[in-house]
Amino acid sequence: MTAKPFPHAIGFDDAPFDRGSVEPVRVVGAVYARERLDGVVSGWVARDGADATATLIRLVAGSKFYPQLRLIFLQGIAIAGFNVVDPRLLYHATNLPVLVVARRAPDYPAIRAALTAVPGGERKWRILARTGAMEPVAGVYVQRAGLSREAAAAAVASWARNGAIPEPLRVAHLIAGGVGTGQSRGRA
Repeated sequence: MTAKPFPHAIGFDDAPFDRGSVEPVRVVGAVYARERLDGVVSGWVARDGADATATLIRLVAGSKFYPQLRLIFLQGIAIAGFNVVDPRLLYHATNLPVLVVARRAPDYPAIRAALTAVPGGERKWRILARTGAMEPVAGVYVQRAGLSREAAAAAVASWARNGAIPEPLRVAHLIAGGVGTGQSRGRA
């Protein structure tokens, strides 16, 4: 077995939520130590809010797993609707590289248009623009903070065990779905 370039990682995804609700949305992090699910962290963020980055910083840096972590995976740059995570700020606050992963390249014109109806949309768009366009890597699209494209490709390839999505994200998606609706469903 090839050694992982980032042997301990955490992947975050949000729980399913009612698009018309204003209730907070649960976010779940699956912590991996090499091949083993080592723990779970969770918190709440505002739907379409502005607290995602601060919440993830608190969940990562405040967890007992933090000393071992080497990489943060995000299932897209926005959680709970348009609560946009700032990957650069998350990287600098935790000193851990951040890898945003998506199956498909986003439709930036549609996102820009949708953000006009969201509180703080212009600020959120600036975060997206500053982070840069997603780039194809190892069968998925990524945005990255604190690691090279080559390191991103190695991380995705080494963590993708059951398809193209890295295992910490796949498991965070399953846990978030089970907690949010009583059972998991769908692909990460």
